[in-house]
Amino acid sequence: MGALLMQVHYAFDSRRFMPPGDDAADGYAWFLGTQLKRSDVIVLVAEQAGVPVGYVYAGIEPRNWKELRDEAGFVHDVVVVEEARHSGVAAALLDAAIAWLRDRGMPRVVLWSADQNSVAQRLFERLGFRRTMVEMTKEL
Repeated sequence: MGALLMQVHYAFDSRRFMPPGDDAADGYAWFLGTQLKRSDVIVLVAEQAGVPVGYVYAGIEPRNWKELRDEAGFVHDVVVVEEARHSGVAAALLDAAIAWLRDRGMPRVVLWSADQNSVAQRLFERLGFRRTMVEMTKEL
């Protein structure tokens, strides 16, 4: 599903997001594996009939002077396969990640969304997220 995340974002903007390449699934699996060793990170997987249909990857980010942000929870990824979309899987994953972050004393949760991903943005807004920053990119 990490490869799916990469493919979707690359399709949104091939100049901004890295190309998935032939090893996207292995590469992203390796990356998530490195994150699972951390105590300040959680990866939760949703299943339907024993088949993985989505995951959320979230963690605790320290105070960041560059981003002018105090310590916060951060949702890095939320991915649901096409067949399971619009069934509440993403909301359930986000709710579980937010609960985990709340239990660890996080005062807020931050996430980023690709500008073109209006479906995800509507979900985030329904869950109480508000827009706070806009990323802009210029190719050199």
